[in-house]
Amino acid sequence: MIDGRAVVHAGAQLASDVTVGPFSVIEEDVVIGSGTRIDSHVIIRSGTHIGQDNRIYSFSSVGEDPQFAGYDGEPTRLEIGDANVIREYVTLNRGSSSKRGTGVTRVGSHNFLMAYSHIAHDSTLGNHIIFANGASLAGHVEVGDYAILGGFTLVHQFCRVGQHSLMGIGTVCLKDVAPFLIAAGNPAKTYGVNVRGLRRRGFTEEVISQLRGVYRKEFRAKTVNAEQTEKDMGGLPSYPEVDTLIRFLSQSERGVIR
Repeated sequence: MIDGRAVVHAGAQLASDVTVGPFSVIEEDVVIGSGTRIDSHVIIRSGTHIGQDNRIYSFSSVGEDPQFAGYDGEPTRLEIGDANVIREYVTLNRGSSSKRGTGVTRVGSHNFLMAYSHIAHDSTLGNHIIFANGASLAGHVEVGDYAILGGFTLVHQFCRVGQHSLMGIGTVCLKDVAPFLIAAGNPAKTYGVNVRGLRRRGFTEEVISQLRGVYRKEFRAKTVNAEQTEKDMGGLPSYPEVDTLIRFLSQSERGVIR
């Protein structure tokens, strides 16, 4: 299953059914799980662990050194889950050795990273996420499940992108993007709850209505007061999604896009 023109280090561990195309390079201390397909001209650097049933297209750079000025060759890792699609020219960097770094970049499962998207050092992706062409993360960014980043979206380092959020094309995120919301623009602003996406994924109208209530209180007011909103919602039926949104606001360190 390995093309004779590929270069695979003897210290790499590949499942027996992994496919490797011509002129790809796989270094030592790489682990690749069953069913994964590596196309031609892909480079996978040492310290990269890849799960099962992934598809990595040509000219991707997987597990390259972190783009961190203080990095001096320390061993760091990139961990990728299962059933991800990584398109052409995607770049995924390993973790860094910075004081706030974890040393690991993590990508979950069932994610779709379109061409030219970039995942920087120490970032963490959940599951079922879509990065449209050219969407890029700086270091130490967290992206929640089912988030969608429009083409050429940029996320500042140490920001969080909440689950089920949606960003329009060319969005510049300098603060956290709250879960379940739509954000767009440069700099980004919020434009309400991601109603269409939530309905598509089976969220009830009651949950969507409650999320809209929190949005009106927290994002149309002059200041954010998650504690007061939690008190105001106390007499209403409790939904995990509403609790998630309020908790996200209260835990934000960089502030939340309004």
